[in-house]
Amino acid sequence: MEEKTPRPGTKCVWSGEEEYLMQGATQVPVVHSVSYGFDDVDEWLAVAKGEKEGHIYGRNTNPTVHAFEEKVRSLENAEAATSASTGMAIISATLFSLLRPGDRVVSVKDTYGGTNVLFTEFLPKIGVTVTLCDTIDHDQIEAEIGKGCQIVYLESPTNPTTKVVDIARLAAVGREAHATVVVDNTFATPINQQPLALGADLVVHSATKFLGGHADALGGVVCGEKSLIDTIYHYREINGATLHPMAAYLLLRGMKTLELRIQQQNRSAMRVASFLETHDAVGQVYYPGLASHEGHQIASKQMQGFGGMLSFMLKDNTFDAVRRFIPRLRFAHAAANLGSVETIVGPPATTSHVECTPEERAAMGIPESLIRYSTGIEDIDDLIDDLQQALGKV
Repeated sequence: MEEKTPRPGTKCVWSGEEEYLMQGATQVPVVHSVSYGFDDVDEWLAVAKGEKEGHIYGRNTNPTVHAFEEKVRSLENAEAATSASTGMAIISATLFSLLRPGDRVVSVKDTYGGTNVLFTEFLPKIGVTVTLCDTIDHDQIEAEIGKGCQIVYLESPTNPTTKVVDIARLAAVGREAHATVVVDNTFATPINQQPLALGADLVVHSATKFLGGHADALGGVVCGEKSLIDTIYHYREINGATLHPMAAYLLLRGMKTLELRIQQQNRSAMRVASFLETHDAVGQVYYPGLASHEGHQIASKQMQGFGGMLSFMLKDNTFDAVRRFIPRLRFAHAAANLGSVETIVGPPATTSHVECTPEERAAMGIPESLIRYSTGIEDIDDLIDDLQQALGKV
């Protein structure tokens, strides 16, 4: 009988681990060694040239880190993967390794704040032109790609307004333009969305968020075609933003429950969004699972679940209302993170777009009074009761 490919839930538990289990251990060890010795110089040389698998120096590769990369690679059904110390480190490595002076990037206005700073401040300094389009204007994005570019960079759903782009449509246009299509899949995770299957060339994650899921480890990872990953890896190994083996271990451990967590967060976020949409104190809710969301039809087509992230605005559309509301929540950390088992809440001014000025956030269509809500795995009735009491006091 032909061996079947494991399903995502099984991959979350097993992928990338079996080769690195040691002496009967059922868990991947944390390998802290900086260097790796060889009894044979020719074998050492073969590993150094990449002709044979192995490890030489911790800045380059590490067994624990490799196991983490393999798990994400398997979930994204990619040819190869490499990692870095943070999500922004892997996004930076991807862009700076693939771009040259005179190149052009086409992206959307609603990317994560740190990514937007790369587009507006750092890439122009090295002679790279960046065109940022209205995120939901697919005709405009297609037209700009058609003018010629080297990278099409997409994020869907976006942080923090959960806008949705048609990945398959734009990836097809990107291929016609001979551009590399990169998709930030942090919000969706490979459980809810597979950008490579939709035509993207590369998929990036801030592993700090949903992949790890416990707010205790920083990391970033990129998956895709081996030739592209090799180029990004080479930049990262020289740049030195290496994922620490202890962080890799924590991310590995967190990912074992990824499918379970995402399933719960999908259900809970849908309930929260539906509740907020009907509450008198709430002005607008942004969640792709709602029929009222402008990207709902696209999300329904390309996502298997709508994710744990949503955002909303109070009817009292002021930052003072946000100041009053957030401290009244009992079951939510007011913190600059997302994707954890605990619910996390905060405005873009202190979270996703803290690097940007109010004017820059306004240009991206992000109101100062927006509240980003990362739904945890708490009992959903407790979360709704908590929102009810907090909204009642604003």
